[in-house]
Amino acid sequence: MPVRVRRSARARAYKLTMDGTRGELRLSLPMRGNLKRALGWAQDHEGWVRAQLAQQPAITRLDDGAVFPLEGRDVQICWVAGATRTIRLEGDRLLLGGAAESVSARVMRWLVTRARAVLETESHELARDQGLIVASVGVGDPRTRWGSCTSSGAIRYSWRLILCPPHVRRATVAHELAHLLHMDHSAAFHAAHARIYGADPRPARAWLRSHGAGLHRYTA
Repeated sequence: MPVRVRRSARARAYKLTMDGTRGELRLSLPMRGNLKRALGWAQDHEGWVRAQLAQQPAITRLDDGAVFPLEGRDVQICWVAGATRTIRLEGDRLLLGGAAESVSARVMRWLVTRARAVLETESHELARDQGLIVASVGVGDPRTRWGSCTSSGAIRYSWRLILCPPHVRRATVAHELAHLLHMDHSAAFHAAHARIYGADPRPARAWLRSHGAGLHRYTA
């Protein structure tokens, strides 16, 4: 498989890592390291690479016929020849027409837009109920976190939360709102998290630990 090579001033030896989000093998080596020798070293670790690949969820392109989770339920993408480009959610089908080659990119944009709207609405609603003020809400596609909150009240989420069951998404929103009160993970923070969420958030956290990595398999 292709290998992305990265030279690092901090590297003291060769290092192989697997980026499960992108299905990419990465090889790090010192700035003055011999590339041919490093690639030979990587080849000697074929068994490790195969084991890592076996553990990775298969990448799913958001194309015609693909099935993906939307707010916790399976939805199938259905491209209809001659239909309008406008994307419509009808039951468990996501219908759209337009150019077939742009289906995945358009579905991705639709999901990001939907995620932004839903997360913005829920953030402001929950904040208002708690007497909190949210400065702004945005979405991105971070690989290692589901949300972040600054001391100024700017909150940013992973758009992939729109793929989660609603209770998991809302628990994550409550988590970031709790940081408006406590910029740490102290006992006071956890108490505020549960109060804002209105329930025990631990099942939602457990769901993300078990299923969160798999949400990164969906790509345009």
